[in-house]
Amino acid sequence: MELLNITEELRSNAYPGRGILIGLSEDGTSAVTAYFIMGRSENSRNRVFVTDGEGIRTQAFDESKLTDPSLIIYAPVRVLGNKTIVTNGDQTDTIYEGMNNQLTFEQTLRTREFEPDAPNYTPRISGVLKCSDGDFNYALSILKSANGNPVSCQRFTYSYKNPIAGQGHFIHTYKNDGNPLPSFEGEPKLISIPNDSKQFADDLWAALNEENKVSLFVRYIDIKSGKTTTHIINKNQ
Repeated sequence: MELLNITEELRSNAYPGRGILIGLSEDGTSAVTAYFIMGRSENSRNRVFVTDGEGIRTQAFDESKLTDPSLIIYAPVRVLGNKTIVTNGDQTDTIYEGMNNQLTFEQTLRTREFEPDAPNYTPRISGVLKCSDGDFNYALSILKSANGNPVSCQRFTYSYKNPIAGQGHFIHTYKNDGNPLPSFEGEPKLISIPNDSKQFADDLWAALNEENKVSLFVRYIDIKSGKTTTHIINKNQ
Protein backbone atom coordinates (compact mmCIF):
# COMPACT_ATOMS: atom_id res chain seq x y z
CA MET A 1 0.00 0.00 0.00
CA GLU A 2 1.28 3.46 -0.88
CA LEU A 3 2.39 5.62 2.05
CA LEU A 4 0.44 8.88 1.75
CA ASN A 5 1.16 12.36 3.02
CA ILE A 6 -1.88 13.12 5.17
CA THR A 7 -1.83 16.88 4.51
CA GLU A 8 -1.78 16.34 0.76
CA GLU A 9 -4.58 13.81 1.13
CA LEU A 10 -6.71 16.34 3.01
CA ARG A 11 -5.97 19.22 0.64
CA SER A 12 -7.21 17.12 -2.27
CA ASN A 13 -10.63 16.46 -0.69
CA ALA A 14 -12.96 19.37 0.11
CA TYR A 15 -15.26 17.21 2.21
CA PRO A 16 -13.96 13.99 3.81
CA GLY A 17 -16.51 14.67 6.60
CA ARG A 18 -15.23 13.35 9.90
CA GLY A 19 -11.89 11.59 10.13
CA ILE A 20 -9.85 9.44 12.52
CA LEU A 21 -6.18 8.68 12.25
CA ILE A 22 -4.06 6.49 14.55
CA GLY A 23 -0.40 5.55 14.31
CA LEU A 24 3.09 5.64 15.79
CA SER A 25 5.40 8.64 15.78
CA GLU A 26 8.52 8.54 13.62
CA ASP A 27 10.80 8.03 16.62
CA GLY A 28 8.63 5.16 17.88
CA THR A 29 7.97 6.75 21.27
CA SER A 30 4.38 8.03 20.95
CA ALA A 31 1.02 6.56 20.05
CA VAL A 32 -0.74 9.20 17.98
CA THR A 33 -4.39 9.85 17.28
CA ALA A 34 -6.33 12.67 15.69
CA TYR A 35 -10.00 13.35 15.05
CA PHE A 36 -11.56 16.15 13.02
CA ILE A 37 -15.08 17.23 12.17
CA MET A 38 -16.39 19.22 9.23
CA GLY A 39 -19.81 20.62 8.41
CA ARG A 40 -21.89 21.92 5.53
CA SER A 41 -24.98 23.06 7.46
CA GLU A 42 -25.19 25.83 10.05
CA ASN A 43 -26.13 23.25 12.69
CA SER A 44 -23.06 21.11 11.95
CA ARG A 45 -20.72 24.09 11.87
CA ASN A 46 -22.04 25.46 15.16
CA ARG A 47 -19.71 23.30 17.28
CA VAL A 48 -16.49 23.27 19.26
CA PHE A 49 -14.43 20.60 20.98
CA VAL A 50 -14.09 20.99 24.76
CA THR A 51 -12.20 18.86 27.25
CA ASP A 52 -14.20 16.37 29.30
CA GLY A 53 -12.06 14.55 31.85
CA GLU A 54 -9.36 12.72 29.92
CA GLY A 55 -11.41 12.94 26.74
CA ILE A 56 -13.36 15.54 24.80
CA ARG A 57 -16.94 16.27 23.82
CA THR A 58 -18.64 18.41 21.23
CA GLN A 59 -20.56 21.46 22.36
CA ALA A 60 -22.71 24.03 20.58
CA PHE A 61 -20.77 27.25 20.05
CA ASP A 62 -23.98 29.29 20.02
CA GLU A 63 -26.75 27.49 21.94
CA SER A 64 -29.41 29.71 20.34
CA LYS A 65 -28.57 28.30 16.90
CA LEU A 66 -28.61 24.61 17.92
CA THR A 67 -31.51 22.94 16.09
CA ASP A 68 -30.88 19.19 16.31
CA PRO A 69 -28.30 17.83 18.78
CA SER A 70 -28.98 14.14 18.09
CA LEU A 71 -26.06 13.41 15.75
CA ILE A 72 -23.70 16.31 16.47
CA ILE A 73 -23.40 16.44 20.27
CA TYR A 74 -21.43 13.50 21.67
CA ALA A 75 -18.10 12.50 23.24
CA PRO A 76 -15.65 11.73 20.41
CA VAL A 77 -12.85 10.70 22.80
CA ARG A 78 -13.00 8.73 26.07
CA VAL A 79 -10.25 6.98 28.01
CA LEU A 80 -10.71 3.58 29.69
CA GLY A 81 -7.57 2.64 31.61
CA ASN A 82 -4.82 2.21 29.02
CA LYS A 83 -7.27 2.41 26.11
CA THR A 84 -8.24 5.56 24.22
CA ILE A 85 -11.49 5.38 22.25
CA VAL A 86 -12.09 7.75 19.33
CA THR A 87 -15.29 7.82 17.26
CA ASN A 88 -17.56 10.07 15.23
CA GLY A 89 -20.69 9.55 17.34
CA ASP A 90 -22.28 8.29 20.51
CA GLN A 91 -20.88 4.82 19.82
CA THR A 92 -17.94 6.07 21.90
CA ASP A 93 -20.12 5.33 24.91
CA THR A 94 -21.17 1.94 23.51
CA ILE A 95 -17.53 0.91 23.09
CA TYR A 96 -16.53 2.28 26.49
CA GLU A 97 -19.31 0.47 28.33
CA GLY A 98 -18.81 -2.78 26.38
CA MET A 99 -15.06 -2.91 26.85
CA ASN A 100 -15.53 -2.07 30.51
CA ASN A 101 -17.60 -5.27 30.66
CA GLN A 102 -14.91 -7.39 28.96
CA LEU A 103 -16.33 -7.26 25.42
CA THR A 104 -13.97 -6.77 22.50
CA PHE A 105 -13.97 -3.65 20.34
CA GLU A 106 -15.61 -5.57 17.51
CA GLN A 107 -18.24 -7.14 19.77
CA THR A 108 -19.35 -3.78 21.15
CA LEU A 109 -20.02 -2.43 17.65
CA ARG A 110 -22.27 -5.33 16.64
CA THR A 111 -25.07 -3.48 18.40
CA ARG A 112 -24.66 -0.37 16.23
CA GLU A 113 -25.20 0.61 12.59
CA PHE A 114 -24.57 3.62 10.36
CA GLU A 115 -26.28 6.90 11.26
CA PRO A 116 -30.01 7.27 10.41
CA ASP A 117 -29.47 10.46 8.40
CA ALA A 118 -31.07 9.56 5.05
CA PRO A 119 -30.07 9.87 2.26
CA ASN A 120 -26.40 10.00 3.38
CA TYR A 121 -26.50 7.18 5.97
CA THR A 122 -23.23 8.49 7.37
CA PRO A 123 -20.85 5.68 8.34
CA ARG A 124 -19.92 5.25 11.98
CA ILE A 125 -16.13 5.25 12.18
CA SER A 126 -14.38 4.21 15.38
CA GLY A 127 -10.90 3.58 16.67
CA VAL A 128 -9.29 2.26 19.83
CA LEU A 129 -5.62 2.41 20.78
CA LYS A 130 -4.01 0.55 23.66
CA CYS A 131 -0.70 1.42 25.30
CA SER A 132 0.62 -0.94 27.97
CA ASP A 133 4.19 -1.22 29.34
CA GLY A 134 5.72 0.08 26.14
CA ASP A 135 3.50 -2.01 23.85
CA PHE A 136 1.08 -0.33 21.45
CA ASN A 137 -1.61 -1.64 19.14
CA TYR A 138 -4.76 -0.22 17.62
CA ALA A 139 -7.87 -1.00 15.60
CA LEU A 140 -10.23 0.92 13.33
CA SER A 141 -13.81 0.16 12.35
CA ILE A 142 -16.39 1.40 9.87
CA LEU A 143 -20.11 0.56 9.82
CA LYS A 144 -21.75 1.66 6.58
CA SER A 145 -24.72 1.09 4.31
CA ALA A 146 -24.56 -0.98 1.14
CA ASN A 147 -23.71 1.83 -1.29
CA GLY A 148 -26.47 3.98 0.14
CA ASN A 149 -28.98 1.16 0.61
CA PRO A 150 -29.97 1.10 4.31
CA VAL A 151 -31.34 -2.44 4.12
CA SER A 152 -27.83 -3.79 4.70
CA CYS A 153 -25.22 -2.72 7.27
CA GLN A 154 -21.66 -3.61 6.30
CA ARG A 155 -19.13 -3.93 9.14
CA PHE A 156 -15.35 -3.79 8.72
CA THR A 157 -12.70 -3.94 11.44
CA TYR A 158 -8.97 -3.47 10.88
CA SER A 159 -6.46 -4.39 13.59
CA TYR A 160 -2.82 -3.28 13.71
CA LYS A 161 -0.33 -5.03 16.00
CA ASN A 162 3.26 -3.82 16.44
CA PRO A 163 2.77 -0.67 14.33
CA ILE A 164 5.65 0.61 12.22
CA ALA A 165 7.32 3.80 13.47
CA GLY A 166 6.35 6.83 11.41
CA GLN A 167 3.24 5.19 10.00
CA GLY A 168 -0.46 5.22 10.78
CA HIS A 169 -3.88 4.68 9.24
CA PHE A 170 -6.58 7.17 8.31
CA ILE A 171 -10.30 6.59 7.82
CA HIS A 172 -13.04 9.13 7.13
CA THR A 173 -16.79 9.13 6.66
CA TYR A 174 -17.19 10.36 3.08
CA LYS A 175 -15.30 9.50 -0.08
CA ASN A 176 -15.75 13.13 -1.19
CA ASP A 177 -18.40 15.82 -1.45
CA GLY A 178 -21.72 15.03 -3.13
CA ASN A 179 -25.51 14.80 -2.79
CA PRO A 180 -26.03 12.34 -1.27
CA LEU A 181 -22.59 12.05 0.29
CA PRO A 182 -20.80 8.86 -0.85
CA SER A 183 -19.42 6.69 1.95
CA PHE A 184 -15.71 5.99 2.42
CA GLU A 185 -14.49 3.03 0.35
CA GLY A 186 -11.72 0.50 0.93
CA GLU A 187 -9.41 -0.14 3.86
CA PRO A 188 -7.92 2.70 5.96
CA LYS A 189 -5.26 4.72 4.16
CA LEU A 190 -1.59 4.31 5.12
CA ILE A 191 -0.17 7.69 6.17
CA SER A 192 3.06 9.10 7.58
CA ILE A 193 3.23 10.29 11.20
CA PRO A 194 5.81 12.88 12.39
CA ASN A 195 7.31 13.45 15.85
CA ASP A 196 6.22 17.05 16.51
CA SER A 197 2.65 17.03 17.86
CA LYS A 198 2.10 20.81 17.61
CA GLN A 199 3.41 21.02 14.07
CA PHE A 200 1.31 17.99 13.09
CA ALA A 201 -1.83 19.60 14.51
CA ASP A 202 -1.10 22.87 12.72
CA ASP A 203 -0.41 21.10 9.44
CA LEU A 204 -3.61 19.04 9.65
CA TRP A 205 -5.69 22.11 10.43
CA ALA A 206 -4.17 24.09 7.58
CA ALA A 207 -4.84 21.22 5.14
CA LEU A 208 -8.57 20.93 5.97
CA ASN A 209 -10.93 22.85 3.67
CA GLU A 210 -11.27 26.35 5.09
CA GLU A 211 -15.01 26.64 4.50
CA ASN A 212 -15.98 23.23 5.86
CA LYS A 213 -13.59 22.56 8.76
CA VAL A 214 -14.98 22.88 12.29
CA SER A 215 -12.71 21.32 14.95
CA LEU A 216 -9.57 19.20 15.34
CA PHE A 217 -8.19 17.07 18.19
CA VAL A 218 -4.64 15.66 18.22
CA ARG A 219 -3.09 13.58 21.01
CA TYR A 220 0.37 12.04 21.44
CA ILE A 221 0.70 9.38 24.17
CA ASP A 222 4.13 8.32 25.41
CA ILE A 223 3.90 4.53 25.13
CA LYS A 224 6.14 3.97 28.15
CA SER A 225 4.97 6.60 30.64
CA GLY A 226 1.42 7.18 29.39
CA LYS A 227 1.98 10.95 29.47
CA THR A 228 -0.21 12.76 26.96
CA THR A 229 0.19 15.89 24.88
CA THR A 230 -3.08 17.20 23.46
CA HIS A 231 -3.97 19.95 21.00
CA ILE A 232 -7.49 21.19 20.25
CA ILE A 233 -8.22 23.69 17.48
CA ASN A 234 -11.70 25.17 16.96
CA LYS A 235 -12.75 27.39 14.06
CA ASN A 236 -15.34 29.00 16.32
CA GLN A 237 -13.54 31.07 18.94
